[in-house]
Amino acid sequence: MTSTTVAPGREALQWVHIRTVARTDLKQLAQARDYWIPMLILGALFFVFVPTVLLLTITQIGSVDAVSQISQILDVLPESASRQIPGDTGAGRAGYALAVYLFAPVAVVVPITISTAVGAATIVGERERGTGEFLAHSPAGIREIFLGKLLASLIPGYLTTVIGFGVYALIVNTIVGPDVGGWFFPTRQWWILMLWVVPPFLALTLSLVLRLSAKVKSTAAAQQASALVSLPLIIVAYSQATGSLYGGDAVAWYIGGVAWLLAIVALWRGVRSVTRARLLGVADEK
Repeated sequence: MTSTTVAPGREALQWVHIRTVARTDLKQLAQARDYWIPMLILGALFFVFVPTVLLLTITQIGSVDAVSQISQILDVLPESASRQIPGDTGAGRAGYALAVYLFAPVAVVVPITISTAVGAATIVGERERGTGEFLAHSPAGIREIFLGKLLASLIPGYLTTVIGFGVYALIVNTIVGPDVGGWFFPTRQWWILMLWVVPPFLALTLSLVLRLSAKVKSTAAAQQASALVSLPLIIVAYSQATGSLYGGDAVAWYIGGVAWLLAIVALWRGVRSVTRARLLGVADEK
């Protein structure tokens, strides 16, 4: 009997190429301490330090001024959101409002900031390191290279957010939970925010950042241009994330659906921005 080797299907081979490109970038990123140490500090600041200090100030220390100011904010919340705030004390209700509503945009700002920093240098950095020629002549197609770069940019931001989200949930339930009847976080709206609203905004931002990274001539230029692009999207995502929590499930699903549609279109158009000529640092292919 003779053995035969079955060649992998086209889809499987494409996934291998995408995974290889992403894995290579992630290995290089893991060795860049000047990148991931500041990003860890950023995540710890937003997900751990600031929430812990503010929530302890309100619920444990019992700052009268802080509780009074938060209570005034509760008065301007939509009625649908106000009805969902449990607790019999002002400190408990204020802590719940901070944890569920006012810190929500952090889940958008952190991943976009981290992933944008990676995506800005991911393509132009190949030319600067002299590895663009190797990538341009690799078996991976242009679409596979783009998706691999996208995946390598998505993972650090979203992974940091998921870990930070878990730590944040533990902090919130430990500090605020006793004042509102037990562990309550994450709420249903937060699950929708994390799994449905955040990912498309992150993909939409990265699709634009990767296009810029393919067109500019230096990493510094890519980072400056990416900052100009990502800042408006962070503001939009910030407002939409807050609105999705205030407006209920239907609004959150609608916002996420529109964001997914825009992200798919942007990614489809973004693939065309990466060419082998740009990886080589020469004129675009005609």
